[in-house]
Amino acid sequence: MYVYNLVDQSLVNQRVQQFRDQVRRRLSGELNEEEFKPLRLMNGLYLQLHAYMLRVAIPYGTLSSKQMRALAHIAVRYDKGYGHFTTRQNLQFNWPKLKETPDILADLADVQMHAFQTSGNCIRNVTADQYAGVAVEEIADPRITAEVVRQWSTLHPEFSFLPRKFKIAVTGSTPDRAAVRVHDIGLIIKINEAGEMGYEVIVGGGLGRTPIVGVTIREFLPQQFLLSYLESILRIYNQIGRRDNIYKARIKIVIHELGAEEFARRVEKEWKTIRDTAIDLPVDETERIGAFFAPPPYQSLPNSDAGFSRLKFENQDFSHWVRGNTLPHRQSGYSIANISLKPIGGIPGDASAKQMEVVADLAEKFSFGEIRVAHEQNLVLPHVKQTDLYSVWNTLKEHDLATPNLGLISDIIACPGMDYCSLATARSIPLAQDISNRFANLKRQNDIGELSVNISGCINACGHHHVGDIGLLGVDRRGEEYYQVTLGGSADEN
Repeated sequence: MYVYNLVDQSLVNQRVQQFRDQVRRRLSGELNEEEFKPLRLMNGLYLQLHAYMLRVAIPYGTLSSKQMRALAHIAVRYDKGYGHFTTRQNLQFNWPKLKETPDILADLADVQMHAFQTSGNCIRNVTADQYAGVAVEEIADPRITAEVVRQWSTLHPEFSFLPRKFKIAVTGSTPDRAAVRVHDIGLIIKINEAGEMGYEVIVGGGLGRTPIVGVTIREFLPQQFLLSYLESILRIYNQIGRRDNIYKARIKIVIHELGAEEFARRVEKEWKTIRDTAIDLPVDETERIGAFFAPPPYQSLPNSDAGFSRLKFENQDFSHWVRGNTLPHRQSGYSIANISLKPIGGIPGDASAKQMEVVADLAEKFSFGEIRVAHEQNLVLPHVKQTDLYSVWNTLKEHDLATPNLGLISDIIACPGMDYCSLATARSIPLAQDISNRFANLKRQNDIGELSVNISGCINACGHHHVGDIGLLGVDRRGEEYYQVTLGGSADEN
């Protein structure tokens, strides 16, 4: 995974000091809330129903054991002992005190993490397939592209005050686990007939109050032109995106009103103007970044092991977990191990500090110190030897992390809803818990088969209810909570 250089670290440290002074001025009364709000939002700090909420960026869903331990430490020292993993591969702390948020950011900076650009009208955390680099069917590792885009977009002077928030996702696989068609820009890695790498560029997707599937404006963009093409898209959006109506400010509305063909024409015109003078990433810099994502030192192992097969035969619970929560790995003898954060009756996406520590320990011992955050609000150990799966499962089981429900009806995606969020019009968490408890029997879940249930507590759709097999949207009707039901959604179709 990517490691900060001196420039990266200096930038993050400077932002911590800047925000520390801003908080001091707010607490002293030099800044009122109206003046402070845009400053705190630029640093991922929201004001929710009961307290502030801090959203921590986990770029393309990849973090180290050391970083996970830091999150656990923050949960204990500054919060109520837990964190909430989101559908955009971030982590939220729901109870920080304003005066302590600069210290939290300083602790994050110590492990090369931050919270800026996790809110506000800027380019948000770049997301990617949680199985990047290990999926059997992968064309190329999307994390390299995601890191390039992250570096380009971080504090970009032209795109820090866009008409509205802007989200980018990258995938290098089919199926699409990054939901690229419901992002402002979605990039699908492609290889053309000449064997060259490039991208299908999809623009204008999104959920919320106006769900729209993104449209392809370029079937194949050569890799070397990625940044200049993204620059062109953002420039056109920045120029013509509406700033007079927050509900019509997203790029999806711009494209809907202007027309996809006309928007693409304007992007191409802008791109032809700047591509010869724009600074695209040099090949050697791409290779430098790519080196951080080289495969770890795998052992040469057979694709099957007699001892592993025997353990599955002898232990039905272990067998269920292997069948439900692990996937084939591109390296022989290894598996992708999914860690469900959806215990029966639990809160989707929540992990206690102790559970974070356990996952960090397992990653360090069995997965080259690497952890992934899934869009479905689960965690992933991406590099586990098959012969180590039993030890991993035993430890997970001791800490309520071994529910074998990946993709089943109790693997529910849910936003925090009205228990925390000031925008929510209904509760999500109790509904998710009720459904989970109702279908607690594992045999019953498997008889039903794969079925996604996504719950949003308001029309902003943070629970991605539009793309669930069953989507539940909480609404307020004369002071009472009701739920709209949608059927047949998917993020992996066009």
